This record gives sequence, C-alpha cells and structure tokens, in this order.
Amino acid sequence: QVQLVESGGGLVQAGGSLRLSCAASERAFSRNYMAWFRQAPGKEREFVAAINWSGGSTYYVDSVKGRFTISRDNGKNTVYLQMNNLKPEDTAVYYCAAGPGLPATESLRYNYWGQGTQVTVSS
Repeated sequence: QVQLVESGGGLVQAGGSLRLSCAASERAFSRNYMAWFRQAPGKEREFVAAINWSGGSTYYVDSVKGRFTISRDNGKNTVYLQMNNLKPEDTAVYYCAAGPGLPATESLRYNYWGQGTQVTVSS
C-alpha cells in the first residue's frame, strides 16, 4: 500500500520555525523525487520544494529560498522540510508528494500525495 504521512504542522508566530516530516512507504519513496506543495485558502496549490533521489539536487520556489530547506533520509523513507523565519504568507496546508519529477516543480509529475498538514503563521 502506498502511503505518505505528513507531520509537524502547527501554529507559530512570524519569525519562528517548524520542521515538517513525511514518512513514505517504500514503493512511493524509492528512486522517486520527493516534493512539498502548499495550498492557501482560496488559492491554487503551489510548488514549494523538491529533492531528487540522491539528495544532490534541490529546487525551491523563489519565495522560500534562504528560509526553507528540503532534505531526505533514504534509510528512513522520510523527507523533511525545515522552515525558518516563517511569514504569515506561508500559512497553508502543506502536502508531501512523490513521483518521477522532472520537471520537479510540476505537480503532474508526482503520482503519490499525502493528506496534508496545516501550517499557520500568526503576525
């Protein structure tokens, strides 16, 4: 069974930090790109960050560069998103995704999706 389970969301003040985790089944995780997308109320889902299988290539949307870091632990089938200096505009439901990627920023290139975790940043 293919599963992606996100955790680590919550309520934080502006300037604070959170670390999201996504535990994946072997089938979803192995050899796949892993990515984080987010969807704010009334807005379309947008790409946030992605990482290839080896971890040697990472991709970020411009608005999070320098603040967010994506990483993966292939031994634990887990991908992380470290979010620092959070801003109210980062408030959204964050989704973990797995798939072939390429282009890594395109949601259609991801086959498997988690249920999402809410991140709320207060001003």
